[in-house]
Amino acid sequence: MENLDYTTTDLESPMADVKADICQLPFESNDFDVILCNHVLEHIPDDLKALKELFRVMKPGGMGIFQIPLDINRKNTFEDNSITDPKKRAKIFGQYDHVRIYGMDYFERLESCGFKVEKVDFTKTLSDAQITKYCLSKGELIPVVYKPL
Repeated sequence: MENLDYTTTDLESPMADVKADICQLPFESNDFDVILCNHVLEHIPDDLKALKELFRVMKPGGMGIFQIPLDINRKNTFEDNSITDPKKRAKIFGQYDHVRIYGMDYFERLESCGFKVEKVDFTKTLSDAQITKYCLSKGELIPVVYKPL
């Protein structure tokens, strides 16, 4: 959109504006008003380090959506670094390159890094057609985070 200035970042994608490790971002502190981190953190071995970096580069008063595959029936996040075989990872974590399955404690992980967090079910306000269009799951909780002023 012409009225927005945005920067895409990815470690490997040739389409990204900036190639960077989410655990060591090459941006100034307090640089971004909005951060969309969509299905990234489940791939990152040290997700807390990545979250602290996202907090660092977000402006005070900024907001973000840090969406991950969330198992709402699981109280605690499950991770086991000893599982390295891609087939075992796919079976246990749902995808060969995932390193954890997030449980409902994900929101507390976000808060532990300094974010104010809202659990938002946007599907309550959308039609079935919109839910399909936006590739959401009915009842999906979207983590909306804010960096306090």
